Amino acid sequence: MTQTERRCALIRALLDEEPRYRSVPVPQAEEEQRLLLRALLNVREPKPASAEMLELQDAYLQEETRRKGITDLKELTPVRKGIYLWQGDITTLRCGAIVNAANSALLGCFHPNHGCIDNAIHTYAGMQLRAECAQIMAQQGHEEETGGAKLTRAYNLPCDYILHTVGPIVRGRLTPQAHAQLASCYRSCLSMAAEQSIASVAFCCISTGEFGFPNAPAAETAVKAVEKFLAETGGKTEVIFNVFKDKDLAIYRRLLGAA
Repeated sequence: MTQTERRCALIRALLDEEPRYRSVPVPQAEEEQRLLLRALLNVREPKPASAEMLELQDAYLQEETRRKGITDLKELTPVRKGIYLWQGDITTLRCGAIVNAANSALLGCFHPNHGCIDNAIHTYAGMQLRAECAQIMAQQGHEEETGGAKLTRAYNLPCDYILHTVGPIVRGRLTPQAHAQLASCYRSCLSMAAEQSIASVAFCCISTGEFGFPNAPAAETAVKAVEKFLAETGGKTEVIFNVFKDKDLAIYRRLLGAA
């Protein structure tokens, strides 16, 4: 089965399981198909899927990631011992765990084709991730608190695990509490990684973007929190600061003394 055939079959399967979508036609153009498929995955509630649907989805997503190109941590050069700086798509990074900047519901982004990292991670991990998150939240019985972390499998991503953390939302003046909560996100993720013997963790720029934390102060808090945790615990976890935007790359280069 070609990738186009997989994509169209998966779209039809997702349309068929929702009566209100069954009359939606499958677009002819490839990019329109991609957008529709992502939108359908984004809005799908956490519920069981057939083995055939999951097999189809997994084959499609793994091939999409392969085509985007996978970066292995082993290929990267540290900027200092155990610390890396990498600009790229975190969903294509092969490492121990990547960090998802989640919302307090911890179920992923339900906005079709939204540009947040939560949306991207759930899209390319597959529908199994939302189902696992829903199970975690049902057992917990309340929304995830700011600064904590939860661990899940990564499913169709090249990393082994995903660490989900909820960063502070900043609206207006930046407060000491917001700094403390953001630092807690980094400590919680590293603590859980150490407990689970996860050798490497890739952090996105938690709380920047949609959550409104200014980029430079966020990066400063991130670097300080990581350095403090590793120094105090003697931790051996390798840390990758993953950035997507050029401005974040410049900020982290300055903070880490990278060329």
